[in-house]
Amino acid sequence: QVQVVESGGGLVQPGGSLKLSCAASGTTLSINAMGWYRHPPGKQRELVAVITSGGHTNYGTSVKGRFTISGATAESTVSLYMNDLNPDDTAVYYCWVFVTDYRRDYWGKGTLVTVSS
Repeated sequence: QVQVVESGGGLVQPGGSLKLSCAASGTTLSINAMGWYRHPPGKQRELVAVITSGGHTNYGTSVKGRFTISGATAESTVSLYMNDLNPDDTAVYYCWVFVTDYRRDYWGKGTLVTVSS
């Protein structure tokens, strides 16, 4: 069983920054990709950022230039550095992991990020 755990969510003021972290359980996991999706209130879940085992990254259009994904799939960890946050970034952020060993993906429970004064 794979467990995905996020941390770092909370309340931040507009224009502020926040770091989210994610770790997947397992001592011998082989992970192809890890990343973040978010689900804003009243909106569809959307891609935030993904990083592959080869180091390639992909960002959602709404966060390009503001968010940075960093991590090592070999270590089963990933972080999301969020800058210049605005209220539209308010959402539950979910960590996503694709595990090669089990040929399937896993999701964290989500962490709430609220951008408000």
